[in-house]
Amino acid sequence: MVGFRCHGCGAQVDAGLALAFRCPNADGNDVDHVLVVDNEAPSPSIGSETDPFLRYRAWLSPYRLAREAGLPDTAWADLVGQLDNALTTVDGHGFRVTPMADRPALAEAFGLSGALFVKDETGNVSGSHKARHLMGVMLYLRVLETARLPAGDNIRSRRLAIASCGNAALAAAVVARAANWPLDVFIPPDADMSVKARLRELGAQITICDRRPGETGDPCYLRFREAVAAGAIPFGVQGTDNGLAIEGGRTLAFEMAEEFHRIGTIPDALFVQVGGGALASALAQGLALARANGLLPKLPKLITVQTAGCAPLARAWERLDGIDLATAAKTRSKFMWPWETTPSSLAHGILDDETYDWWAIAEGMRASGGSTVVVDEAQVAAAHRAGRTHTDIVASATGTAGLAGAIAKPEAGKQIAVIFSGVER
Repeated sequence: MVGFRCHGCGAQVDAGLALAFRCPNADGNDVDHVLVVDNEAPSPSIGSETDPFLRYRAWLSPYRLAREAGLPDTAWADLVGQLDNALTTVDGHGFRVTPMADRPALAEAFGLSGALFVKDETGNVSGSHKARHLMGVMLYLRVLETARLPAGDNIRSRRLAIASCGNAALAAAVVARAANWPLDVFIPPDADMSVKARLRELGAQITICDRRPGETGDPCYLRFREAVAAGAIPFGVQGTDNGLAIEGGRTLAFEMAEEFHRIGTIPDALFVQVGGGALASALAQGLALARANGLLPKLPKLITVQTAGCAPLARAWERLDGIDLATAAKTRSKFMWPWETTPSSLAHGILDDETYDWWAIAEGMRASGGSTVVVDEAQVAAAHRAGRTHTDIVASATGTAGLAGAIAKPEAGKQIAVIFSGVER
């Protein structure tokens, strides 16, 4: 059985019998419910392909589900290949391992004496890492269809749904269009006009979500939850609603671990920008798996970056001091709740009212000796400006926000790594 387990309540879900998205016990209590892979693949192999969903297929539960259901390895290759061809038609290219390199000019701009590794995700499908998360979900859905598993009964009759202010929505729309699956997108009124235009071009159904008086939390997420309750498939990047989304994002961590293994260097710290938390959660899980399977001798310190305009994870991290994480998972509201004021920052894409995947990130920070850092707007702007001036990467202020953390916390280590994700639009 390819199973998932809730890290909060321990509920078990067979991914072939029921959709392994949201914990079945998630409503009506204060437990932090998130489904995670129950049993990881033992000593998974790494392929020679440049498509990460082929290269790391043995590391992915949808692949193992396909094989367990009797589909041959070639069937997985066909599913990935079909989507890759469709992505090329829709977005100009499919998934490939993205570049990572030391950027000495960028390091020098901030007086950093050691290596500054930048993983460039701006050339990925739809211009950010977000499509990795959603490709993992789509491959799971396609396996359910192809293998005719019970969890996939009448699955094509249900629309996909996502809440996002930009990059995740675009990623969902591209992947959904490639799979010929209808998508509902819930976005804020101030979403960029170019994003709205592209979403319409891709055939997504857009709902603009205003804040309602007396309502707490992200209105886009609240409307998304209403759509899911009415039968939509959660095709977003919040792990609380779709644990499979985190697993797809782990391919980014595997690529980084492979490259660090190849060059024989592990950075002291990895700075990661955090909104809803899917990226940091995927990196924490993926790097831990890479270490367990011999790719890394140690973990870089995971240092999460939020802005002063919205920092629910940093607030939770302070309240976790001295508290067992297993205990914290039973009392979520003591640590994570919606930001009380309307979030605002140049790094618009990390202004989620809650860090939905906070618990797994906290686990990753503790395991690696990491921490949080809250940056001000001057540091956000400086990172964005330097990223555009001292590299050839055309990243947005959200995409360079991890670098803002390195500016704010130069004592984190001599060698550091950041991720530039989210092309400037």
